[in-house]
Amino acid sequence: MHTKYDPHVRLMDEFLRDRIVPRIWERDISVWGAAPGSADAASISSRLGWLDVARTMTPELDRIRALAESVKAGGITSVYLLGMGGSSLCAEVLRAVFGVAEGYPDLAVLDTTDEATITAAGGRMDPARTLIVVSSKSGGTVEVASLERFFWQRVAAALGASAGRQFIAITDPDTALRTLAESRGYRDVFINPPDIGGRFSALSLFGLVPAALIGAPVEAILAGGAAMAGGCREESHVNAGLQLGTFIGAAVKDGRDKLTLALSPRLASLGLWIEQLVAESTGKHGKGALPVVDEPLGHPDAYGRDRAFVAIATEVDAPDGRKLAAIQDAGHPVLRLTTRIDGLGAEFFQWEFATAVAGAALGINPFDETNVSEAKEKTKGLLARFAASGKLTEPAPAAADDRVAVYSRTAAGGSPSEVIRAAVDSIGAGDYAAFLSYLPHQADVTAAIAEVRDAIRARRHSATTFGVGPRYLHSTGQYHKGGPNTAVAFVITADDETETPIPEAGYSFAVLKRAQALGDVGTLEAHGRRTVRIHVKDSASAPRTLERLFADALK
Repeated sequence: MHTKYDPHVRLMDEFLRDRIVPRIWERDISVWGAAPGSADAASISSRLGWLDVARTMTPELDRIRALAESVKAGGITSVYLLGMGGSSLCAEVLRAVFGVAEGYPDLAVLDTTDEATITAAGGRMDPARTLIVVSSKSGGTVEVASLERFFWQRVAAALGASAGRQFIAITDPDTALRTLAESRGYRDVFINPPDIGGRFSALSLFGLVPAALIGAPVEAILAGGAAMAGGCREESHVNAGLQLGTFIGAAVKDGRDKLTLALSPRLASLGLWIEQLVAESTGKHGKGALPVVDEPLGHPDAYGRDRAFVAIATEVDAPDGRKLAAIQDAGHPVLRLTTRIDGLGAEFFQWEFATAVAGAALGINPFDETNVSEAKEKTKGLLARFAASGKLTEPAPAAADDRVAVYSRTAAGGSPSEVIRAAVDSIGAGDYAAFLSYLPHQADVTAAIAEVRDAIRARRHSATTFGVGPRYLHSTGQYHKGGPNTAVAFVITADDETETPIPEAGYSFAVLKRAQALGDVGTLEAHGRRTVRIHVKDSASAPRTLERLFADALK
């Protein structure tokens, strides 16, 4: 790990003088500017359990391994993990990095309210050979609760009174999910320490249980985290967590708040986990670091002065070294990290510690998520009105044609392309475009939006991000509302082809997903964010429609 970025070196020296490292380990809430007795003090004090996670999780390993072996021996071939944000992203990384060991069941992460995805998973499921992991820290996340009811109905219809044997829960003590799991007779219930926040929970039961179920090396993962935790106690420049955290903090304070990740191909999925951890932790009070992931490295001229780069290499592959060297030679700060695949736990802990350090640098509480509940409340209001009227109320579009309807408070009249062109042209120095998609999470959609992102970077020299709804609401959604007002948000929706009722809810997954999209649009607009909703009339042709629409807008 090395950098020649002077603001970084100065901040690291300052933090060593101020004893930030030992004060974090001593749980000194003043590190983050919290006054005794304040709400920040209470939330910080109750969310520092991740510091000791290697010690608290070691006694759980035998039980975790026993579950994995019994599942393997019992003929289970598929594991469905129902979760959102911190309860699901680590499992997705572990599945992508380690794959599935021979003889162990495959793992599918369901963190969506998309009808096509959910019904397809239900259709291919063999209830007797599927284990469903219901994963929620709060125990009341609407997406997870809705998915649980959907799959419980399917499994109970097939297996009757023995349905509970196909379910396990991971949650905090005394949650509604724990009560539900016990009443339904779940196979097992894992209770996580309550002082570990969701996005800091990779090395807790939320990460280790799914890892064991696919035969990933849980002991090595936890050992890697423990080794990094030891290194992050060092009061010196070799402290990897301190180095990374002060790099992030120094870059943001220097106006370089677009933290661009260049990851080795083997670790490509890690970007989603880092994105949630850093964006949701630091994006508040008009400041923060915005991770930019899944963006191919470009020519140095493609980037504005708001960029800082973190590159992560492994023992088997690395990002493009020549492009990184050119970017650094052009004056952009680049921090290079190396890690081992079998020590992935070290990477998890390093980023968690670094995020705590970055919060100290920015003078914020990195352990709360002050704006996440706003979109949830707007969604609840929309669903309540749907219950009363049988429909979701939407505003009139600013422009429409036979392909799309475009909604915007800041532009009206003309064609959809003209409305979008005005939004793109409003992207200035230091701004970014956020693509927030409620389309099915499919490769052709991702590819189409990637082309548009590349075109915007070429034209405006600006950063772009891509989030899949509603998952991003538990991730970058905090940054969009709580970070600096530099976002131009394109929220993309389409009509679902089916209406699949959510048991006991009074509405379908299609209605829930649309309410979530509309709720976030309303929240973004309430915070003064430039927001355009693009509603594609034919979801099957959405990728081609988006490509044509933005091609017209960017002429």
